Amino acid sequence: MHKKYIKFLKKYFTEIIVSFISLSFSFWLMFSTFSYKNGSMLIATKAWSDFASHIPLIRSFSLGSNFPPQYPIFPGEPIRYHYLFYFLVGILEKIGLRIDWALNLPSTLSFAVLMLIIYLLGKELFKSKAIGILSLIFFLFNGSLSFIEFFKLHPLSINTINDIIINNTFPSFGPYDGKIVSAFWNLNIYTNQRHLALALTILLLIVFFIARFEIKRKKLPLYLILLFGILVGVLPLLHSSVFLMTLAVLGILLILFSSQRKSLFLILLLGFLLSLPRVLFLKDTATYLPHLQIGYLITNQLSAFSFLQYWFMNLGLSAILIPIGFIFANRFQKKIFLSFFSLFLIGNLFQFSIEMAGNHKFFNAFLIIGNMYSAFLLIKLWKKFKFFKPTIIIAIFFLIFSGIIDFFPIKNDVFMTLSDYPSNPDIQWIIKNTPKNAIFLNSTFLYNPVSLAGRNILMGWPYFPWSLGYDTNTRGALMEKIFMQTNKNDACKLLEKNSIDYVEIRNGQNDFPMISSLFYQQFKLAYSNSTNNFSIYDVYKNCNK
Repeated sequence: MHKKYIKFLKKYFTEIIVSFISLSFSFWLMFSTFSYKNGSMLIATKAWSDFASHIPLIRSFSLGSNFPPQYPIFPGEPIRYHYLFYFLVGILEKIGLRIDWALNLPSTLSFAVLMLIIYLLGKELFKSKAIGILSLIFFLFNGSLSFIEFFKLHPLSINTINDIIINNTFPSFGPYDGKIVSAFWNLNIYTNQRHLALALTILLLIVFFIARFEIKRKKLPLYLILLFGILVGVLPLLHSSVFLMTLAVLGILLILFSSQRKSLFLILLLGFLLSLPRVLFLKDTATYLPHLQIGYLITNQLSAFSFLQYWFMNLGLSAILIPIGFIFANRFQKKIFLSFFSLFLIGNLFQFSIEMAGNHKFFNAFLIIGNMYSAFLLIKLWKKFKFFKPTIIIAIFFLIFSGIIDFFPIKNDVFMTLSDYPSNPDIQWIIKNTPKNAIFLNSTFLYNPVSLAGRNILMGWPYFPWSLGYDTNTRGALMEKIFMQTNKNDACKLLEKNSIDYVEIRNGQNDFPMISSLFYQQFKLAYSNSTNNFSIYDVYKNCNK
């Protein structure tokens, strides 16, 4: 028995080490961006904006009553956001896990498995552990040319290493800072969009097993067909963009892998049938239809030159190495690449949501696979040409240099403190005294105590619902109209017509500067906190006398 263990450890030593590093790194990454202490949430500044939409969604499941699901910062319409991951987090908190563990535990496991499957897929495709490891390194440390922007701010000197280590801002954060290199290649994407890693893991896991059985010239067994069909069917609830990617990748493989054609057809058929309820649920709510939009985020006049320039700046040396790696790959490897290259084409040709930047997920998935072909080419050259080794080392350095620089703003980030219900009397009162499905007319958008208590606010920060296609202009106008009412009967009619149960006002700190004195003078308080001027008015008690 002892010899068997020794043999197992020797055979899978690399996999065990990669698994340990993946789990340890993922644990650190997730807890370094979201934690909890003394009754308060600790949120990294770079995650502050995204978590302002995620936490209300989590709390709507853990402390509220959100079924059938609605967007808790835009209630009254079917939810358009892929909520499944945050539903799971909410259930974990509901059964007793503190919110940091409820969110970080599935986030850690998802990202750790994503790291592991990247290594395993790279190893499986090219029969090389070195390629698997290098693929994983390229995933963690992006190869963009954002380091150029870094040196514009921090000229090369004897202090450069220290400048990198103490840096706390991303050198390039396009399109939001006007620079050409996108914000979407660094690890910040996975700390902020916690559901993305799990969705990508499902896609890569399916491809991994299809590739393995194709290499062995065996058909996919029925239990895997059923499992993968179910996973594809669930993806619209987990991540709608990855669902589209999965359909594209598996559709291409269905064409290219004749021996797996029947299996892939059944997976896609089952996935499509299981996804139908979600599609039908949303069919009458669509306000934005996908359309042709060539060039992704190329804001200058689109041309062959601007296109190549954009992607060279964003992919760096990978823009050269990936195509060459594809050329030297065998026929089977080319087929896998082509299935993922479809994502690069789709992301550059179509716009699926109001915000074009949302297409970044297509490129994130493509790059995971593309990096494997860069790694394949470099390892191939390393083995064949000894005189190339110094050049290859330099190439690897520049393929990870921007990623190294981008790592430190995450490591050096600081927490912002958000008082939670154990220490926040406003949240405590809302939890104890209002129905779990109550809707509040809110005077503030971000991290409203109502949202932290799991209740609905009429509209959160407009960017979030706007990016999902909700009509924020109309709702924003409605909120202003109610807040500016001077006649109590008219105010009550609007509140009751729009199913609003409570009005929340934080005097002096509102996002609506024009709030009528009507509420202060003619509405009786249900709750008031004089320390922060936070007030709540019960609509039913004030409007039904």
